[in-house]
Amino acid sequence: MRASVPPRRDFQRLEHRRKQAARLFKAGKMILAAIARELRVSRQSVSRWYTEWRRGGAPALRGAGRAGRKPRLDDKQLQQVEKALLRGARAHGFGTDLWTLPRVATVTERLTGVHYHPGHVWKILGAMRWSLQRPAKQARERDQEKVKFWLTQRWPALKKR
Repeated sequence: MRASVPPRRDFQRLEHRRKQAARLFKAGKMILAAIARELRVSRQSVSRWYTEWRRGGAPALRGAGRAGRKPRLDDKQLQQVEKALLRGARAHGFGTDLWTLPRVATVTERLTGVHYHPGHVWKILGAMRWSLQRPAKQARERDQEKVKFWLTQRWPALKKR
């Protein structure tokens, strides 16, 4: 099923670091450079945190919450889309069983009502841990015996010249 995508930043860890700074400010440690070294951050960040802490106390250093736009599809909808994709493209009325980005966008919109540009469907597929798979291209007329002869007999003879 769907594997969770690791966050770009660990917001809980960042907030914990700011709370550590608040405890150090409260304890009377006022040398901002020492706090910066201890927490392994820049002096500018500690200075900014100190200003916010003086203005509003420890609550002023809480995290701002989620960064960026909220996803348009929730986990339940993503699972629904993934189940549909696993059934194959032919099950959804397409001529071949090959999934393309426009086809995935169409199925997603049919199931959830959420429209995605085909170029942005990669984000959905990435969240589901799907990757690009290309079918092997071989001619239908391919004669395996002739290919074997070419590789073992003809090509080595031509290469010697």
